Amino acid sequence: MATDTQRPRPGTAILRTALRRNIGAMIAGTVLMGLYQAAETAFPIALGLIVEHTMQDRSLGSLGVSIGSLAVIITTVSLSWRFGMRVLQKANTTEAHRWRVQVAACGLQPVARDVDGLKSGEILTIATEDADQTADIIEVVPLLVSSLVAVVVAAVALSLADIRLGLLVIVGTVGILSILAVMSKRIGSSTQEQQAKVARAGAKVADLIIGLRPLHGFGGNHAAFGSYRRVSTDAKRQAITVARVNGAYAGTALALNAVLAAAVSLTAGWLAFGGQISIGELVMAVGLAQFIMEPLKMFSEMPKYVMIARASAERMALVLSAPPVTVPGPERPAPGGDLEVDGVRHGTLRGVKFTVAAGEFVAIAPYQPRAAADLVAVLAVNAAPPAYEGVVRLGGQELADLSVEAVREHMLVNPYDAEIFGGTLRTNIDPSGSSRTLSEAVEASMLTDVVALHRDGLDYAVRDRGANLSGGQRQRLSLARALAADTDVLVLHNPTTAVDAVTEQLIARNIAKLRRGRTTVVITSSPALLDAADRVLVLDEGVITAEDTHRNLLADDEEYCLAVAR
Repeated sequence: MATDTQRPRPGTAILRTALRRNIGAMIAGTVLMGLYQAAETAFPIALGLIVEHTMQDRSLGSLGVSIGSLAVIITTVSLSWRFGMRVLQKANTTEAHRWRVQVAACGLQPVARDVDGLKSGEILTIATEDADQTADIIEVVPLLVSSLVAVVVAAVALSLADIRLGLLVIVGTVGILSILAVMSKRIGSSTQEQQAKVARAGAKVADLIIGLRPLHGFGGNHAAFGSYRRVSTDAKRQAITVARVNGAYAGTALALNAVLAAAVSLTAGWLAFGGQISIGELVMAVGLAQFIMEPLKMFSEMPKYVMIARASAERMALVLSAPPVTVPGPERPAPGGDLEVDGVRHGTLRGVKFTVAAGEFVAIAPYQPRAAADLVAVLAVNAAPPAYEGVVRLGGQELADLSVEAVREHMLVNPYDAEIFGGTLRTNIDPSGSSRTLSEAVEASMLTDVVALHRDGLDYAVRDRGANLSGGQRQRLSLARALAADTDVLVLHNPTTAVDAVTEQLIARNIAKLRRGRTTVVITSSPALLDAADRVLVLDEGVITAEDTHRNLLADDEEYCLAVAR
């Protein structure tokens, strides 16, 4: 138990990492900002000295030296602030960029991480807002130290005038920070809860945007909007709670700082009235009481920002510290392209077993859509080997022994809802620009009419998610991308559900022709694709129940006829 309590939390480790790799910038920023605060504090001290000496001597030389001193102080204040904030903000921005990239890299890794149910929208919020707020610690620490410098300089200067004034500043500062430290804990917990609710609202928006067309299709957009409104309302209420807590914190800090400044001024006035300090020292004390308000305000706000940064770091740790769902092996599949599924149990699959020889074109006819989705998840390694029973072998090697990168280089699984990206037709079909079969893929997928329809051809601009394309055009574009990859093993899931029957016939023949000699698996109920395959496997109730050519199955299996008839 003692070991667990002493172990630093992941969020704390993230903050330490951020501080450690920006130590140089933070030292430079602390020196410059400390110089700024010292010069700010020196201003009322200089005014007091001017009153104390220059006005007594009534010398133009003393007045000139005083004016020159004030000019040096003002110049120091201006330049130290300018360059100090430049150093700190550059480090802050750079550090935020590093964390954004790191969180995004975790979200885009071939092997998914166990992020405890976080959705992509929540990860997006963590990669943006939380990364920025975590990096704020780079500015918080130097500003905290520089504010402390101002308080110390003021306390020392006042102590030289009268020890009671210096002690008043020190004791008052400690008391203010003690009160605000307690309040800052509430801010940290409230902010963490707000960030989680905002992230959930963002995830809901992302889900709704992805499913916008289907929602409009069956009239579910109003119900979906109501669902989002409830989530957003929760986030709004929590944001109001955080605003109230922040307001109470800021108001309390301002009030306490004002009370301390007033106490210093009144005490100095009382001492001057009693002749215990001079008029120059009174001017200095009153001036310091006013100037010390700014560093005290900054000093008292720092605990709040530390708690916010810590809350954001804890949320980032949910992603960065999450273990991978599986640890992939180091092997690579042997060339050839054979695929074996041996006794796989996952979701609705109940011991699926089949083999596809290298170079074979096999169609799988699923009677239940869910079984098809479960099989695709296994083949695409979206369901990692530990998540299911049985074995999948690619090129004679078990998937568990292969690196995920090697699997996806060797076998491409193209889902029926493959994403279309903003860009052009060309960049969607061949994102890397290295395909040697781009034109053949365009022809085989029957995308030629889309290319010919636009003056820019393959360079025609495609909007995000293919918003300016029809459903059939988006599906054919996705198919063209899969074919252009030219992998040893290609798995297609319902690649022609949005195209007409004539086009479907042509696409089926083209796929068989283009993929001749390479392993191809099509999971579909399309008669055209089933007929083009070398053989058909029937997937019913989670197992393979029949195997033959499409035409033989039509002749001998009435249930098959009903399942694939259109």
